[in-house]
Amino acid sequence: MAVRPEKQAIVAELKESFTNAQGIVLTSYKGLTVAQDTKLRAKMREAGVVYHVVKNTMLRFAAKDLGYEDLIQYLEGTTAVAYSSEDAIAPAKVIETFIKENNLATTETLTVKAGVVDGKVINAEGVKALASLPSREVLIAKLLGSMQAPVSGVVNVLQGTIRNAVYVLEAIRKQKESA
Repeated sequence: MAVRPEKQAIVAELKESFTNAQGIVLTSYKGLTVAQDTKLRAKMREAGVVYHVVKNTMLRFAAKDLGYEDLIQYLEGTTAVAYSSEDAIAPAKVIETFIKENNLATTETLTVKAGVVDGKVINAEGVKALASLPSREVLIAKLLGSMQAPVSGVVNVLQGTIRNAVYVLEAIRKQKESA
C-alpha cells in the first residue's frame, strides 16, 4: 500500500523521533477530559517528554520500518505516544503517576498499551515496572554511595593503623623519659 507524501513526512518524523528516544510509551486515552488531557500534557512538558496523538496506521509504518513488529499488536483504538530522548523512565513515570494521582487506575480512561526501551518492546506490566524504578539521579547517588563505602572503610582501617603507631611511639617516648 502506497503512502501519500504528507503521510510519508509524518512517518519519517515518527521514525526519527523514535530513533532518538530513550523510552517510548503508547497509551489509550479514550474518555480523558480536556482538562485532564491539558494537565497530562503540562506534566509531560515539565518532565521533558513529548506527547501527542498519532494515527495507528502511521505508527504501524514507523514501527515496521524500525523493526518494532511486536509493537504493531498494540495499535488498536485510540493511541497517544509519549517519548523522551533524555530519560528512558520519564514517559512511563509521568503516565503512571498521572493515573494514580487522578484515580484513573480503575477506569479505562487512560491506559498504558506498551512501550519501547533500548529497542525492546515491553508490555503494559513492563512499563509499570519501569515506572516504579527510581529516577536516574537517585540511581547514580546510590551507585556513588556504594562505591564510596569501601573507600571509607579503607580510610578508617588506615587511620586505625596510624593511630596505633602513634600510641606505640608515645608509649616508647614515655618509657624513655621515665628511664
